[in-house]
Amino acid sequence: MSTFDDREKAFENKFAHDEQMQFKAAARRNKKLGLWAAAKLGLSDEQAAEYAKAVVVADLEEVGEDDVFRKVFHDLTEKGVAIEETELRVKMAELMVEAKGEIITEH
Repeated sequence: MSTFDDREKAFENKFAHDEQMQFKAAARRNKKLGLWAAAKLGLSDEQAAEYAKAVVVADLEEVGEDDVFRKVFHDLTEKGVAIEETELRVKMAELMVEAKGEIITEH
């Protein structure tokens, strides 16, 4: 293999690793978001765990995080929880930072 081929392979491996870490972080963030929202909804521990799973699954509906945002925002407002869109977006961003930090410390 040439140096160019080695560098190309290294770049591909890094890209794959970064994508995997981003996926794991998003899934972790979504679980945390689900648990946070479940607390606001007053769900029991068992219901909260199920709700958190539903939030994780909701992220598989489309690319990006808008599907998760829509689900959680709808669920909260439907149950009368007062929340602004910006508050939920900020919480999602905070939880993503937290999730990424946890993943980094695990590796």
